Amino acid sequence: MARPVPIDRRHLLQLAAAGAGALWLPRSAWSQPRLSANPFTLGVASGSPTHDSVVLWTRLLADGWFQSLGDQAVTVRWEVARDEQFRRIVQRGQSQALAGLAHSVHVEVAGLEPDRWYFYRFMTGDWASTTGRTRTFPAPDALVRKLRLAYASCQRWEHGYYGAYRHMREENLDAVLFLGDYIYEYPIAGNPVRVHGGGWASTLDDYRKRHALHKSDADLQAMHAACPWLVTWDDHEVQNDYAGLTAGENGPLVDSFAGRRAAAYQAYYEHMPVRASALTQAVAGLASGAEFRLHSQQRFGRLANLVLLDNRQYRDPQVCARAGQTGSGYVNPAECPAWNDPGRTLLGAAQEQWLDRAFAKSGEGWTVVGQQTLFGQRDSRPGPGQSFWNDGWDGYNAARGRFTQSLQRHQVANPVLFGGDVHENWVGHVKADYARPESASVGVEFCGTSITSRSGRGGRAAERLSENPHFVFADAQRRGYGVAEFTPGQLITTLRVIDDPARADTGVRTLARFAVQAGRPVVEAA
Repeated sequence: MARPVPIDRRHLLQLAAAGAGALWLPRSAWSQPRLSANPFTLGVASGSPTHDSVVLWTRLLADGWFQSLGDQAVTVRWEVARDEQFRRIVQRGQSQALAGLAHSVHVEVAGLEPDRWYFYRFMTGDWASTTGRTRTFPAPDALVRKLRLAYASCQRWEHGYYGAYRHMREENLDAVLFLGDYIYEYPIAGNPVRVHGGGWASTLDDYRKRHALHKSDADLQAMHAACPWLVTWDDHEVQNDYAGLTAGENGPLVDSFAGRRAAAYQAYYEHMPVRASALTQAVAGLASGAEFRLHSQQRFGRLANLVLLDNRQYRDPQVCARAGQTGSGYVNPAECPAWNDPGRTLLGAAQEQWLDRAFAKSGEGWTVVGQQTLFGQRDSRPGPGQSFWNDGWDGYNAARGRFTQSLQRHQVANPVLFGGDVHENWVGHVKADYARPESASVGVEFCGTSITSRSGRGGRAAERLSENPHFVFADAQRRGYGVAEFTPGQLITTLRVIDDPARADTGVRTLARFAVQAGRPVVEAA
């Protein structure tokens, strides 16, 4: 059972700042407003799993269209059990859902057994949430036979239904890697499949409502309740193609982009199952540019080391788009001296150093890197000359070189990179030097398509592959997700695509399957 935590004013202020807590309050101290309707309409989620802990999440809303519960805190009870009927409860406690954090709840449950599935739920007043299912990872030194992960990204609401998640629930997964663009800050799209009725998201209230909108989807809620998620963001959680504290180019003018980013980051925390320690200076620190730390690593027994990166928060601005101006766009490296500037970074110097240390200690098994976008060089111009999109790794060539050099220097075992962002499936080899096609392959990559977000590319896959021979497969026409199954001897990755994102009851099929043998960084058809 969770042990009681002494309550005093200072401790409650710390809880309010960090936004997380698992505590025991006497019943007389419970904050219990009268709720006329189910406040758990955004569902439940779990994430940030370790071998002995996990984060449980929910957010309370009043009756109506994403209505706040007002200024009063609400005491929420929670339970974790071995069985779905909650006959064998292993931990229970209370948490304060604070108005300053949109009545979200983040419970960090510790002291759990390794490599075990659990059930959890929340309660307040006479209301109970849906039941969620989560798991702990195996102990770092445990021998493990299998790990099944789904990887997904880019789920613009107006572009379709989240039927992909309905099929993902049937994949028997250990966890989901979500690699960015959980929400979109845009107003309504052209030719929408479904309409959200909002304009640009730029304030804290805007971002809260946009997260609540996306979270209201039943299939997404069900997938969150099915297993733990490991999450990172890309640009649309704030603004298209922003770079660090440099604004992107779309949307309304605001007095302070730093203030807009802080609001977006706070709303992200309020809606994701991440640890309070990610807020390195609590919520209040976001307004002054404090770090929201999402990069992390966690072992899955001796089978895999899972590394999650953030290539938005710390990056240098893009260079050389549109005749030397800053901003995102296509770059001809021959006309852009800054393109190969060794001082420029995508991950930030501190995260690069952290990643180098993580690679140095990656250990045996598979090294699984979840990051936002396509890693390998992709020339978009057929024939002579080159044209690279400068918002991804192709705009930060020296930083990509440091990444691959770190893999080589530390002889990292079996590197596998997963990405998103481009709304297309790309499968290929991570090269030691993309300027020399004959250079060694030092890993493999699977960049996934979107859940719903449309691609502007369409066809020309064969033409684009011939221009970029380190890739072995590309498809820009289909939406869906990927499933990666790791065993000690091999990785099997399956690209799953839905028939039609405009249909809530869409079917699903396998587009392609690939195999990678342990100790041999080569992608082969399976």
